[in-house]
Amino acid sequence: MTPFLSVLTSVVGWVGAMLAVASAAVIGPARLREASNGLRSRLWDARWAGAVLCAVLLASAVGRSSLQAVSELFGVQGTALIYRLEGGFVAWVQATFATAELTAYFSWVYVYGYAFLLAFPVVACLALPRTATLRRLLVAYAINYAIGLALYTLVFAYGPRNVMPDMVAPLLFANQPDIMLLADEVNVNTNVFPSLHTSLAVTVGTFAVLTREEYPRWTPIGVPLALSVVIATMYLGIHWLTDVVAGFALAFGSVSLAYRLVDPRDAAEPIDAAEPSGDANEEPPGSGTGAHD
Repeated sequence: MTPFLSVLTSVVGWVGAMLAVASAAVIGPARLREASNGLRSRLWDARWAGAVLCAVLLASAVGRSSLQAVSELFGVQGTALIYRLEGGFVAWVQATFATAELTAYFSWVYVYGYAFLLAFPVVACLALPRTATLRRLLVAYAINYAIGLALYTLVFAYGPRNVMPDMVAPLLFANQPDIMLLADEVNVNTNVFPSLHTSLAVTVGTFAVLTREEYPRWTPIGVPLALSVVIATMYLGIHWLTDVVAGFALAFGSVSLAYRLVDPRDAAEPIDAAEPSGDANEEPPGSGTGAHD
């Protein structure tokens, strides 16, 4: 097995294990069994939101190197501007708080915790009787990536570990050097403004609050984990505070826009009710559920 596949297998293994545990503890076996009956209907109902997200991700993967070249030639040179704005804040964070234990924790959070944080809400929303929340989540993800890709093209900037190598250590790669293999496949070191790790983590944290009635156990897990990802971006020397602030703005804007764009047209009854019952005279199942979007 190549080093890259080894790292990828590790991430998939960790995330798969965490999804299994969280699904049992947060969603619950009963709801999972009930949700499996209408899974195909939910997936079909959310197909357009999923297609938009896949299209944005594909455009990001295919056009990343080309857009980086455009950014370098024509984009706003933002490195000096950001440095003048906040100075050595990230260097101060590392000098003040860095320990071996925190480095290990934030390195794990930045890679494994982040991947789990993005994946679990999709599973949880699929288990809800209605698909409005799932569609809103997928659209919010797509908006984050689309606007983030546009800003990466408009603003050409390096992260603090590249600008201040004598003051800011690349703690993630020093702690887990193999992660560099994975990072090189999905990112470039000028993709800093805004921090998509921040925007997507805060998006998930916001949805965790919005769905606290449906999943009360997820909110106290998702929100602290999302905030840990935010802190990790600076603690590890990857993003500036400016990138993080922009990430918060992008997250809240994406969630708000997703709620405006996605009409909860199935709010009156669960998606399961649209499935044929096998008896033309029988009342559609699930018509009495009262779950929220």
